[in-house]
Amino acid sequence: MLWYVLKLLVLLPLITLLAWGALRLAKAMQQRAGIGQASRSIRIVETTMLSPTLKLAVIEFHGREILVSASRHGLTRLAEAPARATFEVIE
Repeated sequence: MLWYVLKLLVLLPLITLLAWGALRLAKAMQQRAGIGQASRSIRIVETTMLSPTLKLAVIEFHGREILVSASRHGLTRLAEAPARATFEVIE
């Protein structure tokens, strides 16, 4: 029993560290390959739940902001407007 607990105390942190390292490596490889926020043409600006089955979302696509509702029946475009200017916060 003591041997089992000792193996558990050694291997559990090791497995956790390996999983964390694999996730960090995958994120670094995605950034290096250009797969990320900068290469996307669609960006979700904001979402709001109206009910358990209905959600509103503002999606930015090619310089336009599109308001859609998402329900069990699919997506419905509600409105469209030019995209607002976004400002970066410099700390």
